[in-house]
Amino acid sequence: MAAVAGIVSTPLFWLLDSPDSGQLVGASVQAATGVVALVWALVQRQPAPAPGPADVAVDTGTAAATGGGAAHTGVRRPGGTGTGSAKAERTGDATADGPGSSAGTGVDYT
Repeated sequence: MAAVAGIVSTPLFWLLDSPDSGQLVGASVQAATGVVALVWALVQRQPAPAPGPADVAVDTGTAAATGGGAAHTGVRRPGGTGTGSAKAERTGDATADGPGSSAGTGVDYT
């Protein structure tokens, strides 16, 4: 706040004391620079992203995968896509049999 008062007071003192042309130009440049800086700062603000949906999985069943298959109970967000919260409660068991198969419960970001 003190910085703002100092910035505003300098051109005011120049303008209130019968300014010569140099002081008038200096005050004008300082005022224009302040306005440009204020506009630039306001333009740079990014709005906060809107919260996404809340994904919830509760009391899910058993996941089983065989022979290279994939099974998952719960919430899947491949690659971590999406916004908002993800929650899994009391998920079932997961079983995977055979090469390349996968099974999971809960929240999966892969």
